[in-house]
Amino acid sequence: MPVTELYRPETLHEGLGEPFFDRVEPAAFPEHRLRYRNQRWAARVGLDALSDAEWIEHLGRFSPLPGGLAHPLALRYHGHQFRVYNSDLGDGRGFLFAQLRDAKDGRLLDLGTKGSGQTPWSRRGDGRLTLKGGVREILATEMLEALGVDTSKTFSLIETGEALMRGDEPSPTRSSVLVRLSHSHIRIGTFQRLAFHDDAAAIERLLDHVCRYYFPAIADLPAPERALAFLEEVTARVARLGAGYMASGFVHGVLNSDNINVTGESFDYGPWRFAPVYDPTFTAAYFDESGLYAFGRQPGALGWNLSRLAECLIPLIGLKTAEKVLATFPTRIQQEFRAALLNRLGLASAGEEADAALAKAFVDFLTMTQAPFERTFFDWRGGLASAGRAKHSPSAAHYEAEAFTPLHAALAEHQPAPTARLDHPYFQRSAPCTMLIDEVEALWAAIAERDDWTPLYAKIAAIDEMRSAYE
Repeated sequence: MPVTELYRPETLHEGLGEPFFDRVEPAAFPEHRLRYRNQRWAARVGLDALSDAEWIEHLGRFSPLPGGLAHPLALRYHGHQFRVYNSDLGDGRGFLFAQLRDAKDGRLLDLGTKGSGQTPWSRRGDGRLTLKGGVREILATEMLEALGVDTSKTFSLIETGEALMRGDEPSPTRSSVLVRLSHSHIRIGTFQRLAFHDDAAAIERLLDHVCRYYFPAIADLPAPERALAFLEEVTARVARLGAGYMASGFVHGVLNSDNINVTGESFDYGPWRFAPVYDPTFTAAYFDESGLYAFGRQPGALGWNLSRLAECLIPLIGLKTAEKVLATFPTRIQQEFRAALLNRLGLASAGEEADAALAKAFVDFLTMTQAPFERTFFDWRGGLASAGRAKHSPSAAHYEAEAFTPLHAALAEHQPAPTARLDHPYFQRSAPCTMLIDEVEALWAAIAERDDWTPLYAKIAAIDEMRSAYE
């Protein structure tokens, strides 16, 4: 198999032992049509030299990678789903297929699947993924990565030739199997399952594993201090994730505790959407009737999930200590939002007070005017250095309104950052790259109606240009 010298396989999750997973077999699909392979990230893990046939063999039929896991592992976890505890969860249509190292920074990475067949946790599900679901996950992960949000990467999408029945898509619909590259698939719900079974020894074993392989700087601390440092680290990372969502206008849609991993990386995309304007009530999931996971309620949802993780650690750190850490979350996410906002605008920090004023003025302006979300970031990349370009924007009338005055004053306090890259071709475009629901549906319609993948690949190329501009 032509792996490159950068390929470094691992089998570390197996070391946790049988109570943490079930060994499973992948589904046998009637056909395999490679629709997407992420060459950029394949190069980072030494798999870019695979031929398409070899790629399908390993990422569609799931023949083990050399030196990797001999059998796929369906991971066990519980979780709160829309605030209701579910003890009948686990990998129901996916598994951990392989672990390897990132050649750039040595991080441990997982290759996990979606739509790879039934497992002991499938319940009444067929263990499959619709092709539309796979296409939507490509678009979500590519866009979020370009916008600087820590996200899983869609590594592979293969159409598998089955007709699936679904209640939320015209059926029968086409099937696929997806592979995601992610820093970790250990979730808050992984800890919840062990707490549910009152298995303190397993919690300590999991904590030791997580710290050793994902947070090595705290791995050698004594147990209570290590548990505290772990909760602090996860809190900081989840705050960064939530701030990234808010600065990108992204609505995940299903922020259940089984969808929050301990490395603070966004993953598992279902009914996601990008908000066209700044609307705290904007929801992604048609079934989220109460707006629990609406755009503006995402920080609170993430904080609530962190509380569930803290509950699992109370025997190690105590209630008061856990509450003290959780109390830092609102401040952390505000700080991270300011940093994310500056990053998106390509501005250097002007100090805590000025940065806070900019964040407030920006949100107030978007809220009052309902100016297009992504367009506003695009027009004011580099702050007032882009005033001439913004003057000719379709949103120019918004910028001439009284509501813009406080934002103009706040922008005047900030200088372009060295990373602003205003000369990049992306910022010479007439419009930003966006990912609104009508665009997503149009991309899918070309595939569904004509089997035309050209618009999708063109969109991925446009996102890639945006990523290089923001990188």
